[in-house]
Order: sequence, then C-alpha cells, then structure tokens
Amino acid sequence: MTWKRYQNELIALIAFVFMLAAYGYKTAQVSSQAQSIAEAKHSVAEIQEVVSLKKIWSDTKTGKKVENLQTLVPASKIKWSYKNKKVTASYKNLTSRELNTLVTKILNVPVEIQKLKIQKVASSYDVEFKCKW
Repeated sequence: MTWKRYQNELIALIAFVFMLAAYGYKTAQVSSQAQSIAEAKHSVAEIQEVVSLKKIWSDTKTGKKVENLQTLVPASKIKWSYKNKKVTASYKNLTSRELNTLVTKILNVPVEIQKLKIQKVASSYDVEFKCKW
C-alpha cells in the first residue's frame, strides 16, 4: 500500500537521478572533446614549427652565415674548426664590444648551440662556442 501511495514521487526521483547522470555524461563528453581539440591544435602548431625550422636549417646559406662569425674579430684571436656542418670555435682576448657583436651574431644564426661558454679574464673575455645545423 505504501508503494502505491508514493509511486509518483518514486518515478520522479528515478527520472531526476537519470537526468543528473545524463547531465554528468554530457559534461564529461564536452570537456573531453574540448581537450582533444586543444591537443590537436597544439600538435598542428608543433608540426608547423618543425616544418619551418626544417626549412631554416636546410638552408644552404646557413654555413655562410656561420663562417661570417670567423670574420668578426681578428684572425689572431680565433681558433676555428669546421667539419660536416659542425663548428668549434675558441675566441681569446676579446674586448667587450667584440664580445657583444659576436654574441649578437651567434644568437641570430639559425643553429643548434651545443656549447657557449664565456669567461672574463681581467679586462678581456674568452669564448668557447660549438654548434651544428
């Protein structure tokens, strides 16, 4: 007899529970879809960046730009080694102006810097530089 008495309220309660479950499912689906869209956009941006870097690094003029680093300071201050798209350079007794010019040029050349070590010795600077492309 009590079931019959509360039958409508029980049906409304079950419908409300189903409604809450459906709302939770919908919210989870929407957030997972938004997350997958964000991941896809991020992946596309990374691919575009890789393609643009590949174009920059495959440029034949990069070697010439790196060789220009050799002409920035007098030859007596440089020890230069160039092999298979890899450069190892050692600069000794640079003035602050030469150091600033060199570092600016190094940072503007599209290469992978493996080592850039700058040491101050009295009033001059010593620089060790390794890069590849």
